[in-house]
Amino acid sequence: MHGQKRIMVTGGTGFLGSFLCERLLREGNDVLCVDNYYTGSRDNVLHLLDDPRFEVLRHDITFPLYVEVDEIYNLACPASPVHYQHDPVQTVKTNVHGAINMLGLAKRTRAKIFQASTSEVYGDPAVHPQPEDYRGSVNPIGPRACYDEGKRCAETLFFDYHRQYGVEIRVARIFNTYGPRMQTNDGRVVSNFIVQALQNEPITIFGNGTQTRSFCYVDDLIEGFIRLMGTPAGVTGPINLGNPGEFQVRELAEMVIEMTGSKSSIVYKPLPIDDPTQRKPDISRAKQELGWHPTVNLRQGLEKTIAYFEWKLSGGAKSTLGVQSSRTAYTHLPPPAVGLPVSQAAPLGT
Repeated sequence: MHGQKRIMVTGGTGFLGSFLCERLLREGNDVLCVDNYYTGSRDNVLHLLDDPRFEVLRHDITFPLYVEVDEIYNLACPASPVHYQHDPVQTVKTNVHGAINMLGLAKRTRAKIFQASTSEVYGDPAVHPQPEDYRGSVNPIGPRACYDEGKRCAETLFFDYHRQYGVEIRVARIFNTYGPRMQTNDGRVVSNFIVQALQNEPITIFGNGTQTRSFCYVDDLIEGFIRLMGTPAGVTGPINLGNPGEFQVRELAEMVIEMTGSKSSIVYKPLPIDDPTQRKPDISRAKQELGWHPTVNLRQGLEKTIAYFEWKLSGGAKSTLGVQSSRTAYTHLPPPAVGLPVSQAAPLGT
């Protein structure tokens, strides 16, 4: 258990953000969850709202925010092509103006700040697997550039604030991540395939299906976040966080069909512009500097994710059932008597 801190998570009602909020509460921290609900959902944090150590603030980080915090996790930005291409100008603003505002807050409060960057900074890579010192192959004027270049510029800002103002930074490059609380319509390959399979609809593969991805389960990724934030000041990143297991997209589709017992067929459509043909992290740096590596294999993670989408598509009631993961799942005991510290959160099942 770490010492209690006041920690802000931007994008805190989103897929990754909500699991991070749970984990931080579980470790005894006060958590300020900041989100404009563009892709996040209040449903993801409903089970946290009664905790006096948890606060939700509706705010768009493209505007300044004046709060007092010890640490900041900056996760705010739509992460799937469907959403970040819907309003590309706003995506750039979230990445760039948002980074400036959050770095300014960190500078003022002397808070440590974490940037959720992305494997998309590598573009359609000419180096495989992708190490952190690879500078990437990104189209700066393509339809994905609002996200790719926005995240690259955010990294620039983080390192310039670090060099110029001494802001303590951590930068993680996140590879494909999946798990409960993904949106049913977010356009990402895992959620797309599962939803289509559960509804016995044709599974849509863009391209010929031989392009590769590496899929990291959400619990593993959140563990990487925590470890990176807990490193000594000299460890700034960027550090790749992802599962180096590499699968063809067609393999994923076939696995989802088999695991769901679906009657879905597979249909092929043209590959979108600038869609990368290969994606696999070199996690040597994460192993060495964080002692981190993924522990959940794809089949194990898909079992949990499929169960969540079955619950979601069945119109499940707004409850914690089906939405909490075993490792980051959170509950708190009834409030103690006045004047005593709030009970610590604990994993479900303990």
